[in-house]
Amino acid sequence: MTHLDWGLTGKTVIVTGATGAIGRAVAEGFAEAGCKVAVVDLDQSACDTAALSLGIQHRGYGADLRQIAELPGLIQRIEADLGLATVLVNIAGIIRRTNDLFSVTEDDWDAQHDINLKALFFLTQAFARRLADTGTPGSVINYSSQGALSGGLSGSVVYNATKGAITTMTRGMARSWAPLGIRVNSLAPGLVDTPMLKVPGQTEAEREAMIQSVPMQRLGLPGDHVGATVFLASDMARYMTGAMVNVSGGLLMY
Repeated sequence: MTHLDWGLTGKTVIVTGATGAIGRAVAEGFAEAGCKVAVVDLDQSACDTAALSLGIQHRGYGADLRQIAELPGLIQRIEADLGLATVLVNIAGIIRRTNDLFSVTEDDWDAQHDINLKALFFLTQAFARRLADTGTPGSVINYSSQGALSGGLSGSVVYNATKGAITTMTRGMARSWAPLGIRVNSLAPGLVDTPMLKVPGQTEAEREAMIQSVPMQRLGLPGDHVGATVFLASDMARYMTGAMVNVSGGLLMY
């Protein structure tokens, strides 16, 4: 038995939210691991630019993942261009911070659930169906959040409701698809220094207090999540499914 075989070379990997901070870093990590990366995000031009920066063997796909009926077609297009995708990394998501829960609107709720949760489910369904139809094993990594367990920061209650649902749904997918050889795990970032973390009106003192709440006493960086994500996709994690991997600098401990 070879214990240190990552088994990723030549595989086609789909990364959603791949032009964002964490998504871009993760896409770069898979490219470095020898994979062909489908860079998926809302804007085609940004996807093309990001894919080109990875190398000529990668492709960009502008897609509104809320268009559920179009998701099987997206999977088919990626397969036609890059070969059958066997890894899916679901990072795409939005947050609408509303500090006063009485001010949350139905549109706030729907926007976050449609993108963060509904689109994730149906894209993963289309991906897994193709693997099942071809008898091919694969791996899914769903990005959750430490807020799935803690409730998160002020203003992110609805966002973290979607992340809690993703965590639970990951476990259900893992149980359902394990007999098909499809592993499904989640990864929970903590406080990451990206535009999504910015809290309107936050003072420097409040930001410093937030940083000091992390035992490692710094915010996470996008690149801090690459190793764990690539590991979960690889054969090194072949006996892992239904797990939630905590990448939070110690902010979340369980």
